[in-house]
Amino acid sequence: MKIRHLMIVLVSCLFLFACGTNVTELPAPQLTLSPASTMSSTSTLASTEAITKPFTLTSSAFANGGSIPARYSCLGEEASPPLEWSGAPVGVKSFALIMDDPDAPMGTWVHWVLYNIPITAHGWPENTPDDAELVNGAMQGENSGGEIDYGGPCPPSGTHRYFIKLYALDTMLDPGLGANKEQLLSAMQGHVLAQSELMGIFSR
Repeated sequence: MKIRHLMIVLVSCLFLFACGTNVTELPAPQLTLSPASTMSSTSTLASTEAITKPFTLTSSAFANGGSIPARYSCLGEEASPPLEWSGAPVGVKSFALIMDDPDAPMGTWVHWVLYNIPITAHGWPENTPDDAELVNGAMQGENSGGEIDYGGPCPPSGTHRYFIKLYALDTMLDPGLGANKEQLLSAMQGHVLAQSELMGIFSR
């Protein structure tokens, strides 16, 4: 009887031990970025921002929306204004420029046309010569006055807006010598990578 009782007790203990044991699952490890990884991510973001820097056009002669000095108008020396640009997109092969006045009484008047400006240029000096072919390889086109040169602001009266538009292109152009605005726009079709704009006003 004692042996039988002892066996019953042992079996009961084994049964209770087996049923009362639970396996606890360990939580999954949490991944954290090391300082080096964080720095790498920040550097990548900075590089991306640098690549997507805006394409901007400015002038040391006047601010965007500001008054164009008389020196650059028909009331002065009628010299073309100095220009600077930055943020040209990847793949640019040349620049082109158009300056026009949408407030002219007879419709938009084109004051200046330039194309095949080399990619080494980060701006344009003032007082451009009246030549179709310029020393740096750029070409000057025909304005609305039928002349191959820069025509300064010269409104008959009131205040007019003058838009200088700069285009970054993925090719060199061949619209012909002394091309006008329409011919240039046609040649640029499908080749514009980016565009920037500077607007000045002039009153008379």
